[in-house]
Amino acid sequence: MTIFESLNKTTDKATEKAEKYIKTTQEYVMLKVFQQITLSLSLVVKLAIIGGLVMLSTVFIAVSSAIAIGEALGNMALGYLIIGVVFLLIAVIVYYIRYLIDGKIITSVSDKFFDK
Repeated sequence: MTIFESLNKTTDKATEKAEKYIKTTQEYVMLKVFQQITLSLSLVVKLAIIGGLVMLSTVFIAVSSAIAIGEALGNMALGYLIIGVVFLLIAVIVYYIRYLIDGKIITSVSDKFFDK
């Protein structure tokens, strides 16, 4: 066996190993992409379902609260106004703490993405 034949076999083995590594890496990347897509889709669907139900219940609670406050004060418009102001205050509070929400979301997604 000459040096060239030995070198040729070694090169062939290295090429096979490199091709196997590339194929395995591609499969891993595809699985990782699939995992991230399914996690994201699952999160969006759960958010839509839970968010919709929470929003619907919030509307019913707000209307019934406004009616109750309006009857207690003797003025329905005032009951609706008070509930509207409460929702406005909640919106302002959430606006001012939005960076905390962003941080929580980034932490949660990075834990899933980087598989700690």
